Amino acid sequence: MSAAPVVVLVGPMGVGKSTVGRLLAERLGVGYRDTDDDIVAEQGRTIAEIFVDEGEPAFRAIEKQAVHRALAEHDGILALGGGAILDAETRESLDGLRVVYLSMDVEEAVKRTGLNAARPLLAVNPRKQWRELMEARRHLYEGIATAVVATDGRTPEEVAQVALDALELKEA
Repeated sequence: MSAAPVVVLVGPMGVGKSTVGRLLAERLGVGYRDTDDDIVAEQGRTIAEIFVDEGEPAFRAIEKQAVHRALAEHDGILALGGGAILDAETRESLDGLRVVYLSMDVEEAVKRTGLNAARPLLAVNPRKQWRELMEARRHLYEGIATAVVATDGRTPEEVAQVALDALELKEA
């Protein structure tokens, strides 16, 4: 591997990985990359469209490739899609990297994601589905995290600062 991200951000959809990631990149003077953006650019369609057209397993295979490519190529801040950590090889490839798990509770998640049709995994009963997703994923996020940063009631700037402090990283 020629490069390794300075920080990898993980967490559920709507937690603010993209917003916080851009702030961290700016503060550290490094680039920002989001694997969801990579997938959309490469596939020429939205993640929701891939889910609908091909199903979740096909999307996860595309996502896994995008994550592994980004881990090998990118040396700045990298944000992963909410479900990227479901893959065991992906979790293994994060071993030894600075991984920040951005967490939030269900009420905050509903406020942020609402009934957004672009969130295919939350289409029917968002509160219930979000809780179930988090029950399935929380231990995976926590298992790979170098630091856990709660985002509830915090501005993106505050979350970025807590993450920098937790990782003991200094701004550029």
